Formats: sequence, C-alpha cells, structure tokens
Amino acid sequence: MRQIKNSFSNTSRILLCVAMIAMLSVSCSEKRPQHIIGVSQCSEDIWRHWQNSEMQMETNFHEGVELRFASAYDNSERQSQQIDSLVESGIDLLIVAPNQLSSVSPAIDRAYDKGIPVIVFERKTDSQKYTAFVSADNYEMGRQMGEYVVSRLNGKGRVMEILGLKGSSPADERHDGFTDALKDSGVEVVATIQGDWTEPTAYEAVKAYKGDLQGIDLVFGHNDRSAMGARKAFSERGVQLPLFCGIDGLPGENGGIRQVQDSLLEASYIYPTRGDQLLQIALDILDGKPYEKETMLTSALVTHENAKVLLLESDEVMRQAQNLEKLQEQASGYLQQLATQRTITLLALVLIALLLLVLVLFTLYHRGKVSAQHERVVNNLWNLEIPVEQEQETESEAPTAEHEEQDKESGESSDDVQEPLFIVHFKKVVEARLSDSDLSVDDLASAMNLSRVQLYRKVKSISGSSPVELLRTARLNRGYQLLLTSSKNVSEVAYEVGFTAPSYFTKCFKDEFGVSPSDLQAK
Repeated sequence: MRQIKNSFSNTSRILLCVAMIAMLSVSCSEKRPQHIIGVSQCSEDIWRHWQNSEMQMETNFHEGVELRFASAYDNSERQSQQIDSLVESGIDLLIVAPNQLSSVSPAIDRAYDKGIPVIVFERKTDSQKYTAFVSADNYEMGRQMGEYVVSRLNGKGRVMEILGLKGSSPADERHDGFTDALKDSGVEVVATIQGDWTEPTAYEAVKAYKGDLQGIDLVFGHNDRSAMGARKAFSERGVQLPLFCGIDGLPGENGGIRQVQDSLLEASYIYPTRGDQLLQIALDILDGKPYEKETMLTSALVTHENAKVLLLESDEVMRQAQNLEKLQEQASGYLQQLATQRTITLLALVLIALLLLVLVLFTLYHRGKVSAQHERVVNNLWNLEIPVEQEQETESEAPTAEHEEQDKESGESSDDVQEPLFIVHFKKVVEARLSDSDLSVDDLASAMNLSRVQLYRKVKSISGSSPVELLRTARLNRGYQLLLTSSKNVSEVAYEVGFTAPSYFTKCFKDEFGVSPSDLQAK
C-alpha cells in the first residue's frame, strides 16, 4: 500500500484531471430529483394500480419529482420492512396506506420521527404521527349502501355481508355504517363472511359456506371484487342469483361502473382514487405551501339509473388522459433529441478521461508499483479463487485489532500478505449472511473482530469502496445469477438477496447492470 501511495504522488495531477472530468459527466447526467416521494401500498389491485397511474401522470406537470412505489401484498410485516427501506433510500416524503390499523404504525412512526412528512391515505393508523390524512368517508359509504339495500328490498329481506380485511379501518367503518342503516328495518344480515378485499378469497369463502344460499336476497361486498367473487360462487351452486352490491365504482372496462351498467352488480359506490390530488398535497407539504390536515374525498352511489352517464364521463376522462400521455411521449422524444446532443459531448469527455486513465495505469504498471496480487483482489472481489491452503489459513486467522497492530510493526511485507487474506474473510462473512436484510456494517465489523471504523478504513484502503457499497454489489451480483439460473420471480429474488422492497432492488439492479430484472429474465 505504501508503494501505491508513492506512485500516486508522482501522478496526482493526472488523476485529479480524471476525477474532475468524471465528476463533470456525472453532474450533467445524474441530477438528483428535487423531490423523492415514497408510496407504500398495502396491496396490489386494480384500485391501487389506477391510483398509482394517476400519481405518475400528475408528475408530468411538476419538474423534478420521482416516485418510488412498494406493494406489501396484504402483509403488514412486509409493509413495515418496505417503509423502512424507502426511508433508508432517501425519500423526502412518505405516502402510505396502512394494511391494518395498528400493525404498521411503528414503521410509520419511525419515518415521522426522522423528520419525514407522512401522508396517510385511504386507511387509518392508531398513531397521531402523520402530517396529513386523505380518505373518503367509509362509514358514510356503508350507511348509504345500507339505506339503498333497505329501499331496494322494500324493507324486508335476507342479506349476506362479505367483510374487508380484518383489522383494516375501511372494513370496520363500512360494516358499522351498513349495520346502523339496517336497524329498525326488516332487512336481516343472516351471514357475515370474512374476506380480504380480493375476489378469490370471497369466492372461496362463499363456496365453503354451509348455510342455505337459496334464501339470500342480496349480497353486500365491502368492495366490488368481493361482490363479484360471491357472484361466481352463487352461480356454481346453481341457485337463483340474488342481487349483488359493492364499493369502489372504478371506471374502465372491468370497473364497478361498467359492472352495474351490465347488471352484474345491482349497485356500487364510487371510492375515489384521486392520485392527482394526493400528489398535489404531497408537493404542497414539501414546498411549504398551505395544506389541509384532514382531506375527505367526495363520492357517490352508482345504480342502474346513473351508471350510463357516469360511465360516459369516466370514459371521456380516460380518453383525455390517454391523449395527454401521447403528448407527453412526443415531448419526451424532443427532449431525447436534445439529450443525444449533450450525450455526444459527454462521450467525448469520457473518452478523454479514459485515455488519461490508461496513461496513468500504463505508468504505474511499468514502474512496478501495483502488485498483481493486490490488483486481483480489488478487481475480482466477488469472483476470487483461493488455493485450498490459503483458504484454510484464512478461516483460522480472521483479522483482529491485535493483528492490525502487528501489521503496522512488521512493515510493508505484512500488508502485502494480510490484505488478500482479509478480503477473502470479508467476502465469506458477507456471503454467509447475504439474505439477511437487517445485516449492518456493525454486524460485519463484529464478525471480523474489528470496530466499525477499523473495518471501514481497511476495506476502503484496499478496494476503494465502502463496506456498504461492497455489500450492495454482492447482493446485486447474486441476484443477477439467480435471475439467470432459477425460476424465481423478481420479488422472490429481491427478498432472497436481502432487499426489503422489490422496487428498490429493481432500481439498484438497473443502475448497476443497465437492464431491469424483468427484462433480463425475458431474454
């Protein structure tokens, strides 16, 4: 190492030029967005897909905004991990739909306590640590749907209710509103089925119901998908179909408004997604503009009487959105042409930098100041092949603070011997716990019998990278191999190599290899 430092002193001016050119290239091509917003969705469904699309479309009207999405697929523990990962990635604001009332609250509180503004939307949390709350009135939806059911059944009938996810605030509030509306009427809820907002779960739950389906006059699903799942189960039983009602009232070919018009549903209730309004509130918070602490979205009942008009209006909105997207693509094309011209200039600078770098390496090579062994350790860190004898020696001689002191006293020859052994042991420690998403630099230092500072200095001096950077590189390389050699999907690979959010894994993977994980699997 001392030999390399001496060589650097003789070529410092050349290296300084290379560094300045590289920094100039990066600053021109990789400008950090003004606002980075993390979006933690509790599940993946058509309602949330529509909302995400609205937020993404709204970014076209605001320069310098980046959205980072994560979906927990109805898993509270996973959502907590994803929130922590989004915070760690450097977001400026968190938008979150909690999977359940209390289970995700600690992760939300951690983000808020770090000074990150938090917008809770659609579902409530039992914590008061949030910046703004955006939702429709779920109790009122349930109540108005109950009043409609009483009117539709002429004040008398037997009803089956399919609940939303247990422990989620919309499910509790819609049930309370529906129940209150049915009081003092002749409409009786004879069966309450536990669902989780998904069509397959509702289908299986109704299919497994042991009661008499023949006597059911109406099925109220807490969302349209639950109602449609129940309809499928009733159809397979071969009984006379009752009426089916739901909540969501989405536009589009498979949305609730179309299902009401086609008489698949008797009624639905529009639960507005309003991703555009949600993003605008986020930007108002980040820009220091006035905003409302509580925002209640307006909604409306969808029946056969108004379904056609509502569908025409929603189709027109979708058409305008598609036209806007086409215009955005054209504008992106023009910007790409400008970017191409700038890229040519950047390439010229990069070529000059490469030529200077080659000159530096050529000088160092002929002066004999960089040992071949050290070069192999740095350049092939995660593909290192060590002879059996050297592996055995590495396993039994993990570096310690006492060894480092001995290295200092023994001089340059000791450094040359210990450095490759140290890297081999570091590689083994990292690979042994690669799938542990909680693995920290402190854990690595402890496994190496070093302090955090000692580990950082040692790794940095040998490889030029920090332990965290090497850990991320190792995870991405392992992920690359798994994507090529296994049948696992992108999410499964991300979790196996220690990432807590597939979206963040995808971003890092594309930054590292220039191709997304899904594109790599498709090849």
